[in-house]
Amino acid sequence: MRVHAVSLSSTIVAVVVASIAAGCGSSSTPTTPTPTLSFSQRIQTEILTPSCASCHTDDGRSPAAGLNLKAGSAYAALVGVASTGKPGAVRVIPGNPSGSYLVQKLEGAADIVGLRMPRNGPPFLTDAQVALVRQWIQNGAPNN
Repeated sequence: MRVHAVSLSSTIVAVVVASIAAGCGSSSTPTTPTPTLSFSQRIQTEILTPSCASCHTDDGRSPAAGLNLKAGSAYAALVGVASTGKPGAVRVIPGNPSGSYLVQKLEGAADIVGLRMPRNGPPFLTDAQVALVRQWIQNGAPNN
């Protein structure tokens, strides 16, 4: 019985040593961190300013739906803010693009109030632009 116990212990030690040795020689490639999606550079500059801010601005007038999307104001008007058009809806819910009313309006979801945005479409935002907004929200909607 004692021989069997020593043999079992030796086998376990050999397996552990072999596993460690195999791990030391592995050539795993380091993962490259995904660049953070910038609100100011990508969402504001590429989407909101050219496609939304012409109607949603307080420059010389009241912004459509009370939503000011010009640079410097857009983030505070979107993230965690209740929609004025649809009771119970939140414009941007960090981490939840499908639940965010902004995405629903951009995609023209069946239960939105009013028109799909931007109102001057079609053409509307491209699939790539909507995907960018979705990714920013999925990433937690950072103010960067």
